[in-house]
Amino acid sequence: MATPVNTAQDQAWNGPEGVHWARTQDRWNAVNDGFNAPLLDAAGITPDHRVLDVGCGAGRTTRLAALRAPHGHALGVDLSAPMLAEARALAARDGVGNASFVRGDAQTHPFDPGAHDAAVSRYGAMFFADPVAAFGNIGRALRPGGRLALVCPSDPELNDWVTAMTSLRGILPVGDFGLPDRPGMFSLSDPDRVRAVLTAAGFTAVSVEETRAYGTWGRDAADAADFLLATGPGRHLMDRSDPSTRTRARAALTDRLRPHQAPDGTVRLLSTAWLVTAARP
Repeated sequence: MATPVNTAQDQAWNGPEGVHWARTQDRWNAVNDGFNAPLLDAAGITPDHRVLDVGCGAGRTTRLAALRAPHGHALGVDLSAPMLAEARALAARDGVGNASFVRGDAQTHPFDPGAHDAAVSRYGAMFFADPVAAFGNIGRALRPGGRLALVCPSDPELNDWVTAMTSLRGILPVGDFGLPDRPGMFSLSDPDRVRAVLTAAGFTAVSVEETRAYGTWGRDAADAADFLLATGPGRHLMDRSDPSTRTRARAALTDRLRPHQAPDGTVRLLSTAWLVTAARP
């Protein structure tokens, strides 16, 4: 693979964060699967399409795209070796022979020019060090007229997991969950910035529409609290705290999540995102 220029993300997703996501990919799919159909519908995948899945992680959307293109192919690209190992194993387990995976930085990876009919990304396009360069590189991988479709988080306050975590201020040193002009979960939360980035990258017909989906975050409130506190921002905050503070935070978050329990006890949280589409001229 070409040398990644996004070194911070390369280190993160090949370290504890990547290992966590690979180990818990079933749980993350339960959180995010509600966006799969809107994303793949927006991409307009046909049976013979060649699809590029950017930031594919453990390959859930890559496999689904491949199933929509039984006479075509789906290529997943990601920086994370642990998640790509899961992706290859799961594709083999499910008999999805027209999906393949490559480790690479989408900003610099030498994609074959014009080799893909569509590019998709479910929560995988917010971490680019230079988003204009990255989307420009993705655009060159599309044939003329090829379509881009991606899902990325919108306003943090419209995402229940964020408001649950910010309720811990006063117990844990909870800060912002990213800025709209920095690599991170909410780097594309400003729709005007999304339009500006994609236009600068050479895309046309850029559309940004709100989409919402509920995801299952745990078997019950305590399980969901443990899951939130074991990943990404939660783990960082807990690692900086003493045992007594960690116990208080876990109890407070469990209480905060109880109103979100469904009749069967599972915790369902609402995620609000942008469904973005664009075309390569």
